[in-house]
Amino acid sequence: MLYVGEGDPIRPRLESHYAQKDFWTRAIGFVAVGGLLNKAHVQFLEARLIALARAAKRVPLDNGNFPNEPTLSEADRADMLVFLDHMLGMLPVLGVHAFESAPAVSTVIRADAAAPVAPLLYCAGKGVEATGYEASQGFVVKAGSRAVTEVVPSLQQNWPARATQRKDLLNSGVLVPDGDALRFTQDYVFTSPSLAAVLILGRHTNGRTKWKDAQGRTLKELQEAEAGS
Repeated sequence: MLYVGEGDPIRPRLESHYAQKDFWTRAIGFVAVGGLLNKAHVQFLEARLIALARAAKRVPLDNGNFPNEPTLSEADRADMLVFLDHMLGMLPVLGVHAFESAPAVSTVIRADAAAPVAPLLYCAGKGVEATGYEASQGFVVKAGSRAVTEVVPSLQQNWPARATQRKDLLNSGVLVPDGDALRFTQDYVFTSPSLAAVLILGRHTNGRTKWKDAQGRTLKELQEAEAGS
């Protein structure tokens, strides 16, 4: 669960949320000294972050209102986009990935420009098939991939958090009913190939052996071959 807010000063807002919101365990604040940020600047950053979180759909958003961006001068807007880039660069280091959307396939290239694009992988079972690939943010499942409608009882009993994650994806519209299966409406980033495979197949499984390329080689085999080259 995520909440994005702004305040001047910040402390009263934190005290208010501490009293009224019981889901949060920590807060991350960004401030500026020397008058760099005014109210319009902060509202611009708030609106942009909420929009990014809504688009990424990686965690449920607790915000009840979705504000529009205030009108800024061209110079102020450029400054705030730089400030926003700094924020988005720091948040993943702090363990917050809620604002990261899946990268375009064309950008999934290794640091060596001569290296190939990350291979497309497939996960199939129970009458469904999904496609995905490894990226710097995690493991991306592509839009149009299909997942099973129900999870096995053992997943619900032994890994209830995984079943809850599937419900969150349904509630956010990332997964929608499609005939006798569920369909991904957008490219979606998971923290690991195993988590992606578990939520697609509705049962506990090892993603490194379940995801395979077009030649039938498992992700584990591809990673071991790359490590040995």
